[in-house]
This record gives sequence, structure tokens and C-alpha cells, in this order.
Amino acid sequence: MAEQKMPKRRYWLGGKRAAEQDRFFREALETQGWEPGNADEWDAGWYTGMPDPAQFKHVSAQRKLNHFPGNNALTVKSRLHDSLAALRFRIHETFGPNHEASARLAFFPRVYSMPKDYHALQQVALTHPEKHWILKPKNASKGKGIRVLQDVGETPLEPNWMVQEYLADPHTIRGHKYVLRLYVLIASLEPLRLYAYRQGFAKLASEPYDVNDADNPYSQLTNPDINALNTSAEIPVEFIDLERYREWLRHQGHDDERLFKQIHDLITLTVISALDAMRQRTAEFGADPQGCYELLGLDCMVDADLKPWILECNLSPSLGICAKPEDGGIVEKKIKNGLVKDMVALVGIDAPGQAAETVVQQAEQELARAGGFQRLYPNRSPSHYLPYFSLPRLADIQLTDALASHPVPRPTLCRWQAAEVFDDDQLALYATHTGHYYRLNDTAALIWLLATEGLDPDAIAEQLACSVGLTEGETADSQVLRHEVWTSLSEWCRNGLLRQHFLSQHLPSQQGEQPPSSHAFSSADETQPSTSNVSLPPMKLIGKDRQWQLHTDSAPVLARMAPLLSPMAEEDRAKGKDLPRLEILRDSPGFTLVTHGEVLASRLKLASLAPLLITYLARQAASAHHLVIDTGLLTTPEGAMALCLFATPEEGEAVAKHLAPSSALSLTRGVRLDTATFMQAEPLGLPMSANQLGEAATSLLALPEKGQVRQVIWINHEKAQKASPVLSEPLSSLDAMGALLPCCYAPDGKPLDVDAITGLNDWLSQCERSVINLEDESDATQVLTQRLKAQPSVARAEAEDEAKAE
Repeated sequence: MAEQKMPKRRYWLGGKRAAEQDRFFREALETQGWEPGNADEWDAGWYTGMPDPAQFKHVSAQRKLNHFPGNNALTVKSRLHDSLAALRFRIHETFGPNHEASARLAFFPRVYSMPKDYHALQQVALTHPEKHWILKPKNASKGKGIRVLQDVGETPLEPNWMVQEYLADPHTIRGHKYVLRLYVLIASLEPLRLYAYRQGFAKLASEPYDVNDADNPYSQLTNPDINALNTSAEIPVEFIDLERYREWLRHQGHDDERLFKQIHDLITLTVISALDAMRQRTAEFGADPQGCYELLGLDCMVDADLKPWILECNLSPSLGICAKPEDGGIVEKKIKNGLVKDMVALVGIDAPGQAAETVVQQAEQELARAGGFQRLYPNRSPSHYLPYFSLPRLADIQLTDALASHPVPRPTLCRWQAAEVFDDDQLALYATHTGHYYRLNDTAALIWLLATEGLDPDAIAEQLACSVGLTEGETADSQVLRHEVWTSLSEWCRNGLLRQHFLSQHLPSQQGEQPPSSHAFSSADETQPSTSNVSLPPMKLIGKDRQWQLHTDSAPVLARMAPLLSPMAEEDRAKGKDLPRLEILRDSPGFTLVTHGEVLASRLKLASLAPLLITYLARQAASAHHLVIDTGLLTTPEGAMALCLFATPEEGEAVAKHLAPSSALSLTRGVRLDTATFMQAEPLGLPMSANQLGEAATSLLALPEKGQVRQVIWINHEKAQKASPVLSEPLSSLDAMGALLPCCYAPDGKPLDVDAITGLNDWLSQCERSVINLEDESDATQVLTQRLKAQPSVARAEAEDEAKAE
């Protein structure tokens, strides 16, 4: 009889394919005789990213895929924060905010999700100006889009962004900021079995850390994809493996055991925070949880007090070799290769063998294959983590009982965010926090009532078994009933209708003492300043010959606009009805600017309000006999004036910033011209940019009331083609007209009429017009001073004009 051949086993590599991402997984299986498969034929799936949900219907204990449905509760940055914040809220409700059970969760920074948290962010930034902030996309990798925010008012409103409080006092290695990359493996969801790889990396920034150098990504960020672009660094990408890192810590006199005990506690609690979401989605996808596992790349920062903080969990962590061989690349390759081989062995991809009969046997067999992985949960004291579950599943309890060598205390429950609605002998539940309504059948109603009376799940199952006449011999039916009771109660706890209730002797103790942290870095539960509607006094907004009463319900707006505003005195308030009204309203998202019931603009960032108001003031200065040119105006104390044109507002701001105070030159924004002669000019005195608002309050006082504009200067920042850094060229009147027209405003926003165009052209033909190629803004003072020296003063110019007229 011919020997029957075992069928070949196939692996499937899918998703955002990269040879470096697949290499170690492929090698681990091919050495055992596996062959390549495809999306339809596979026994082990290795998918970068998330596969089509239909693939989860095909997983089993013998056909494994490297993801769990619902893992985005960990791997999407904003959802990770939501998971941890929800856990912290529940623990606060259970034990109180000052209990050590709550203190164990003080390891994640506050996150503001756009656009819903925009106004809360602006308020807390105003209240705590000492805090630092970092902008991140909610779901991106390789450091894309991440930057330290100099101004939280610039935060984008789009829903794919979030702002995280920035750890400005990190622990450093040789003065360089670093982040720990830790590899976490969820081997099972039910019961939870969680591992951390003993090796990993400290990823260093390529330049020394400087909290004041916020715009330098090579100093502030540790992502290797970003630092690899730093061509001036001697070592752009440097990885230090955890073994050497821990040895270095000990050499520096630090307790590395204590730090990693806290890190392991942080990892375990983080995964528990997302456990309900992952279990729910796995059930919804129809996936066999024994056919799934998850390898995560968890990034953790250590502060100057050697306290760990979680930053993010990465889906499908990079397995490419980032560092050069001499900068840690050799060790990096060895660790990542070993990581994947040990993962393949631990989850039983290559040797499924005979399935274990009990959850205890599964855990024991798995641990024997762990290799370089350390099991974090369940550990020697799993009961220390059970209170952090919304409610453990029956399998969690069974495994905990076995490891503890005795039954652990069963959790009791209390009603939480639920109202009971009775109709005769029928019961319904109303979730007060979500508005959901639940109709219960008779069995579910009995389970609910027994639970809220203080019976634990096993006691409820025993009472139900007695009520239906189950005897001790009917163990199979009793176990099914027991499982259903635990599952029903778990669902109610997941939905926030019930929560665990503890007696004092059963309170969880701290696994590792948290060191005090000296920096002002708040965790997510810190009470935030209120952003509810408040009554703020109206202010006066003053423009050229006009005033407005400005109303807003946002303190950050008033703080940002302060240089443009002045308080309304009592007599002003009495006359307030006669002043036009501007309103800046908090909206979702951002702010809305309204006048006389008309929306001028909406979806505005805080940083956009001042530029918008400056433009509004400029336009409102136009009248029947005056047009406004909203561009730069260079002015001397003697009244000499020149219009300055810039390609971008930023270029104008840069020139204004570099004008030396000793030069007495003033570069402001906006001029009003008399359309009868075009010779009489009135400066509007507006700042060149919102960053110069502080100068706006005094600019009108420092400027002459009127003057004559006799020059038009286009300032070009392109590099000079000749040896001289400053070159001057003539500017044609047509080119000048083309550049000025977009900046010209007539009353009510109407286009200029024929007379205005003709007058503007005649005026331009009489002006001196030039293009100045200014390579360096530091040359601005000398060059522009020389330009205006040749221009006569106002009195002299008027005398010359009168003489010409005679």
C-alpha cells in the first residue's frame, strides 16, 4: 500500500506588500516545507494592513491569520486614546480618581480629536500656555504628517487630525530623544493571552533634543523614516537593542527592572482597554478567535523621571532593517528575524498538532513554545488585572482559577448607566449615556435582577439551573447555561449598563509603584477647562474711521484678538445699538464670523480669525470717494510712502520683521486713496500678518494721517543671478496694475469702475516703479531706506505739486 503524502501547506502574503515586510515570515515557513499560496488557497495568512472582512470567515485553529477584527481600537491613534480614556473613566467610577487602581492608568497623554475637541483644545492652551502640543494624523504611519505645533490655533479642522499633549521633558541618550519600540503579541482573545518580546529597540532622534527647536523634526521626532532624510547627521538612524539599553540604564544608576515592570503593566492595561471592542468585532465578523493573532509595534516614551508613557500602537509593525550595520542594523536584523520565528512557533502556525482540550492546556502548550516572548497576561497574579476588564469572560475566569491554584473571588455587579423600565412583569433597560433601549426576555430579565441584587455570575447560573430542574449530573447543559450567563452579563458591562463592584478586601493593588513625575504633563483624565457657553463682555473693534461692537463666547478668541480690541465703556455700551455688530461664534467645526445675521465665513481655525478680520477691516475702509489697496505700505516719519508688493503674505511678514527699529521705517498693511486725485493717501495701519498683532495697537498712532504714495516696489525673494545680492529692475505700469488690482477694494466689494481704473493707471504712470530682488531679508532696512530717502517729504511734495499747478 502506497504511503499517503501529507498535503502541502501554503502561506499567503497580502496587503501593502513589501519584500522586507514579508521576508522573515516567508523564510520561517519555507524552511519547514511551506509553499506560496494566494488569497483563495492558504493555511497561514500574513497580511500587511487589514484584509477583506470576508477572509475572517475562513480562519480556524488550523488556518491562522495575523489580525483580529476590531484591532483599530488600538492601532488608530485617536481610538487608542478613546479606549484608554473609557477604561479610566470606568475605573474612576468604580474606585475613585485618587485610588491606586486609577493611578496605574496615568500613562497616556491627553488627546484632542478634530473637529469635536477643537474648542476644548483652544481653551486648555489658553489656560495652560506652558504646555506643548504635537499634531498627528489619526491613522498614518512612518511619521507622516507629525509635527510639533508652535500655535494650536493652526490646528486643522479636518476629522483625520488629532492633537496630543507633548512630552517636553523626555529622558535622553547622549542628549538625544528616544522612543522604545516594543513588540506585543496577542495570542488569544478569549481567554486573553498576551506576550511581549524580550528584545526591541530604542529609536534615537538624529540631532540633540532642544525643546525650543520645535520646528526641527530631527531633534523632536524619532521615526527612522524621517531621520533617514537628515543628510547632515553622522548617524541619521540609530537603533539600540533593549538588552544594551537596559545595561546602559543600570550603568547610569537607574532601576531597569522597575521601569520594565511598569512598561509591562502599561502594555497589559492598554490591551485590556480594547478587549471588548476586539471581541465584539470578532463575533460580528463570524471569525473563530482561535484562528487569529496580532503582532503590534507599541511605541513608548520615557520621561526625565523614568516614567513610561504610551504614544501609539502600530498595526503590522515594520520588519525592514532601518539602521546601517554599524549603527545597529546587524542586531536589528537578528532581533526581527528571531521575533517572527518565535511568533510563528508560539501561535502554532507550523505545528498545530492535536488541539488542546481545555483553555489551561492551550495556555501551557503555548507558553512552552514562547521562545523569546514573555507572557504578560495571565501572569502569576492575574486577579490584579480582572478589575480592569469590563467583566471577564468565563474562559478568563477558568484560566485564572487554574493559575491561582484556587478559585478567585467572582465579581459582583452594580447598575451603572442604566434606567429600568417596568410594565407589569416585563423589563426594559434604557442606557442613559447613549440613549439606547433594550427589551429583555424573561430569562434575561431574571439574570439582570439577580445581578443587580448582588449575586455573582456563577451564583446566578446555579439559581437558573435549579429553576429549570438541571441536576448535578447534567454538567454539559449546566456549563452551557453558565457560559450564557457570563456572556450576557459581559455584554451589558461592555455597553455600560453594569460595572464591577468591589468590597475593600478585593481591591486591586499596584503592580509597580509609579514614580512621581516632575513635569507638567497631564494624563487624559485631568479636568479640562469648561468650554460651555459663557457670557463675555462685548468689545470695540476699531478700523479706519469706523467702529464695530464685537461679540464672542470664546475666551481664546478674545485673547488672540486683544491688540485689535478695546473694552466697551458704559457710554459705549449705551451707544452700542448704533454700532455695527460682528459676532465670532464657536461652531462645529471651528468658528463662524457673522454680521447682521449674514455669515461672512465659517469653519475657521482660531489662527485664521485675525487675518480674516484684518482683511475685513481693510475692505470696510473703502467708501464712495476712496478705494483701498490692501498691500504693504512702507512709511517714514516724514510722510514718504511706497507701496510694497509681495508674492506671499509670509514674505511681507519676513521683511517687516527684519526692518531695524533704528531705521524709523514702518511696514504696515493697507492704504486708502482719494479717487478724485489719487494723490492723497491715508495709511490704514493694519499689521502685515496676524503674528504682528501686537504692533497694531500702536501703528495708527505712529503713522502720519496722510501722505503721498510716489513709489511702487515689487520685492522679489528669488536668488540674485549676479554677484550683488540686491538688484533693481524697472516695473512697467501694466505689470504694476496687474499686481495691484487683486488688492483693490471698492465699497460693498464691487469691482472698480472705469473712472477708478483710469485714475489708478494715471497715478501709476506718475509713480516710480521698480522690482527689487532681495535675496536676504536682513538687507531690507538698508535697501528700502535708500529708496525712500530720495522721495520728498509730504510738505515738499505738496509744494512741488502746487508749483506745477501754477
